[in-house]
Amino acid sequence: MWTGVFPAVTTKFTAADGLDHAEMERCYGLQMDAGCDGIIVCGSLGEGPMLSPDEKIEVLKTARKVAGKKPVLLTVNEPGTREAASIARRAAREGADGLMVVPSPIYHTDRQETVAALRAVAEAGDLPVMIYSNRLAYRVDVTVDLMEELASDKRFVAIKESSDDIRRSTEIINRLGDRYGLFTGVDNLAFEALSVGAIGWVAGLVTAFPRETVAIYQLMREGRREEALAIYRWFRPLLDLDVSTYLVQNIKLAEVLAIGTNDRVRMPRQPLSGERRKAVEKVVLDALAVRPTLPSLQTSPRSTDSLVAAE
Repeated sequence: MWTGVFPAVTTKFTAADGLDHAEMERCYGLQMDAGCDGIIVCGSLGEGPMLSPDEKIEVLKTARKVAGKKPVLLTVNEPGTREAASIARRAAREGADGLMVVPSPIYHTDRQETVAALRAVAEAGDLPVMIYSNRLAYRVDVTVDLMEELASDKRFVAIKESSDDIRRSTEIINRLGDRYGLFTGVDNLAFEALSVGAIGWVAGLVTAFPRETVAIYQLMREGRREEALAIYRWFRPLLDLDVSTYLVQNIKLAEVLAIGTNDRVRMPRQPLSGERRKAVEKVVLDALAVRPTLPSLQTSPRSTDSLVAAE
């Protein structure tokens, strides 16, 4: 039921560590103007674990305001299933179109526990669910066997595949066909995943480079592989910034340089400094210096107008 580019947006903070709704509206609006197909809030990149339940709902409402008719998903990444079910119910009441659910971010559940927890959250929210499968970050592997076991519940509609093994995408399709909407969740595997059948991209660097991200996806959809690959090769050093312990700081710094926002983060994180900051700045500035001109695309008028040429 979902396809396309879904930014895992960052959460913007004021200097006093409150939520900066005005800046979030501006930044999320850039995603919509570039032709993104939905928004996912309060994930890993959105510093969801550092937000209170009330703050998560506030961010959801801000995104809902900006997205118009496009879907907005709230990430459920609470450590306990009781708390996860509670935020899922609140999200449904407050206008979420769906949930992206992390199975168990702290306690490493076994197969039976993983299935039970996911089902409990889906039942509580009674919304369409994207299962976030990321065995590297969260150490709970939602295997193809588990996906098959959960397939009887129609609320599970999509998989964010972040196992870091491109073979998994083909295994999902071979076993389950189009039962789930397959999204890639690893920025620097996106071209590869789209090549083997992914229908969506939960993207990180899109928050700083929305037009280029949308262009790659749309070109692949139109069968213009070589044009997409040329942009992807330019993009690749930037996309590598997503695969890091410091992905939040990396991407927020990229946003500073590309879209003129701030890189405030919530403690214990701190903005990049010293040699690490210089290294990331160099990656971003080097890419900006040779930013490609984007081709025309067969998309909606709103998207096409934004994608004809790079800034």
